[in-house]
Amino acid sequence: MTRITAATVALVDLEVETERTDATQSFVKQETILVTIATDEGLTGTGYSYTIGTGGRSVTALLRESLLPLLIGRDSRDIEALWRLAHDATHATTVGPLTSLALAAIDTALWDLKCLRASQPLWRMAGGASASVPLYDTENGWLHLPTDELVAGAIAAKNNGWGGTKIKVGKPSAAEDVARLRAVRDAVGPSFDVMTDANQALTAAEAIRRARAFEGLDLFWFEEPLPADDVSGHVRLAEATPIPVAVGESLYSVGQFRDYLHRGAASIVQPDVARIGGITPWLKVAHLAEAYNVDVCPHFLMELHVSLVAAVPNGRYVEFIPQLRAITRGEIAISAGRAEAPDVAGLGIDWNLDALDDRRVE
Repeated sequence: MTRITAATVALVDLEVETERTDATQSFVKQETILVTIATDEGLTGTGYSYTIGTGGRSVTALLRESLLPLLIGRDSRDIEALWRLAHDATHATTVGPLTSLALAAIDTALWDLKCLRASQPLWRMAGGASASVPLYDTENGWLHLPTDELVAGAIAAKNNGWGGTKIKVGKPSAAEDVARLRAVRDAVGPSFDVMTDANQALTAAEAIRRARAFEGLDLFWFEEPLPADDVSGHVRLAEATPIPVAVGESLYSVGQFRDYLHRGAASIVQPDVARIGGITPWLKVAHLAEAYNVDVCPHFLMELHVSLVAAVPNGRYVEFIPQLRAITRGEIAISAGRAEAPDVAGLGIDWNLDALDDRRVE
């Protein structure tokens, strides 16, 4: 049988591995929401989502009080039906981050069960497009870092064989952003991808102005230049610059991605499996983007995204930000600048239960 017999949630606080700042915020800590689902066949699946410092208890309360009880007695194989059941039960609070984070924790646990039941890794069960994917670095591009450290980090990434590096922008003056980016470009040469990320800090007019200032730097993309709900502003920017516009970490539904793609407001999409509501809608976004001939380069959660990017034909890059090392055993294998999708059954995350217990806050 495959009936769900138990479903529980835990909240674990995880310290950041390094100081992370951008134009709008700092990464305070990772509140990790873990859902465990057991079935009468003797299998247990574990899924998770996260926040960067606030709202975790609200997500766990939603799961514990409203969503997890709905799963008991249901067939764990019916992932689409269970996702819709949970979504419809929270109809008044969707579309939004708290509900999406709760749905993601459930959905990833169900996918873990699906893969364990089939004795297959996630990257194959979700599509099986490629066993490895290119990496780019974010950890050495934070806004507070001086230019010489940005340069050193970019050179290190290039020497490791990685495809690119991302530099945060949004300094008080465009000239300062340009100087930092120019130093990195001059250091790594023309064959290495340099991305930028403004973290929604700019107006449409300022984003257009800075994009024009950036145009001589051969940037791979300009990420989150505007608030995520300003679709028309992104349309104006995309029409005004040849630099590809990347959007997605702050979108919470397939429909929001549809609007961006249909209006030509995004050249690269960056769905975050936790914020979109799980693997089930993440794959829908990836295939929707494929229909528009647009690449997928997801945000954060590299421990999950390496398998998902490997699953789809338009997976372009995985963002290197390690964050689970303190609560897992083992790390993603990296060879010649590419992350290898875990080839073990399940999600490919080996949780350290003792470390999780030490950091449990609820």
